[in-house]
Amino acid sequence: MRITALDTALVDLPLERPLRTAIHRIESVSCLLVTLRTDAGLDGEGTAFCFGMERLRALELFVRSLEPLVVGRDPHAVEALWGEMFRGLNFFGQAGVTIIAMTPVDVACWDLIGKAAGQPLARLFGGAGRTKVPAYASGGLWLSSSQEELQAEARAFVAQGFRRVKLRLGSARIADDIARVEAVRAAIGPEIGLMVDANQGFERAHALRLGRELERFGLLWYEEPVPTWDHAGHAELARALDTPIASGETEYTRHGLRGMVERRAADVLMPDLQRMGGFTEFRRVIGQLAAADLPFSPHLFTEQSLHLLAAADNGLYAEHMPWFAPLYRESLELDAEGDLAVPDRPGVGFTFDWDRLEALRVA
Repeated sequence: MRITALDTALVDLPLERPLRTAIHRIESVSCLLVTLRTDAGLDGEGTAFCFGMERLRALELFVRSLEPLVVGRDPHAVEALWGEMFRGLNFFGQAGVTIIAMTPVDVACWDLIGKAAGQPLARLFGGAGRTKVPAYASGGLWLSSSQEELQAEARAFVAQGFRRVKLRLGSARIADDIARVEAVRAAIGPEIGLMVDANQGFERAHALRLGRELERFGLLWYEEPVPTWDHAGHAELARALDTPIASGETEYTRHGLRGMVERRAADVLMPDLQRMGGFTEFRRVIGQLAAADLPFSPHLFTEQSLHLLAAADNGLYAEHMPWFAPLYRESLELDAEGDLAVPDRPGVGFTFDWDRLEALRVA
């Protein structure tokens, strides 16, 4: 089997209303869809995303630059291809847009490998016995929501079957963030797991003071309290607080995560598929974290992350983010225990829904 073409498409997924975190305002999710065609009649699909179409167009140019390297290759040689892309983009740096550009190509290769074998990636990755993974609701409870809206959203998540939910923090006053946590905890009760995410919005002293106030809520984790580059600050908070610190979603490849691992800068690492450069590097990182006895919980990319979690002993939760559902014909399946089904369809198991996407395509 040989790759004969690399096709790209741009789509912009509008949100029902603008969302706000401590450092973002999000009005739509801009997605790059990559399809690798083959002489075997199989197509492999992969995605990358950002916020803003102009930035997405820049990302597409980087992906298109990989076409001469990709066309003519056997997708089963994905490890070798990943290394060649990584070295070939060195001039522009081996983090940032260069790594993100590699991701849809790598994921599409693995999608082809699974489809050629007639097997889901979870099974090829070694997770034959795990058919579902725990998940948490991440598609609501934004900083832009009032306390009344937070309570309504939290109750709705529980009614859908979620047993874990994540709340965004980032208020200027600690008392305001504590009030938000109190409101959500009152709405969901003591048995539902609660995480909070500060989205890198605090400096160390504020993060520590807030963290001490949060201890009484029995949180599953306190996510990204300080900027991602402040490994020393993360480590200080991890030592000082009983609440687990979760972070790492904006680090790139195993090299970026190494500093966090060595400093024990987080209790839970959160690798992001597109900042890992796809499945190939993410699987290496899972081993890197396992060697350090650290658990991981993937950032976003719910559909793809199910396979990684199903095959890993040190995986915790899938982040259920509904943003990308319009891309696919197939839907995520949540059961009454708050677990997501691992697809048993070949490859990634989620395929682009072009009938729906044509209306969302951007020239």
